[in-house]
Amino acid sequence: MTGNWMDDPAVAHISKSKLDFLQSLVFESQSLTKEQMMPFFMAIAKRGMDNHISFSKDEVEIITSTIRKYSTPEELDKIDKLTKLIKR
Repeated sequence: MTGNWMDDPAVAHISKSKLDFLQSLVFESQSLTKEQMMPFFMAIAKRGMDNHISFSKDEVEIITSTIRKYSTPEELDKIDKLTKLIKR
């Protein structure tokens, strides 16, 4: 991802702890295969609950659109695939 999406004004109102949580997930998930993604999401959901981190629908939409602004075409493709997987 080019630039630092966490510094974008669109996400300035979202807590730093939430953004840091997401950034760590991005790094952890980079080398996962499609088959590894669902167990990873389950583990992430538990980690979020354990740390009392949750996102509103608006926060998810803002974060997603912001990340997309800073993504390469390859990353955009991966985001699209993940979004489809999550919506199932």
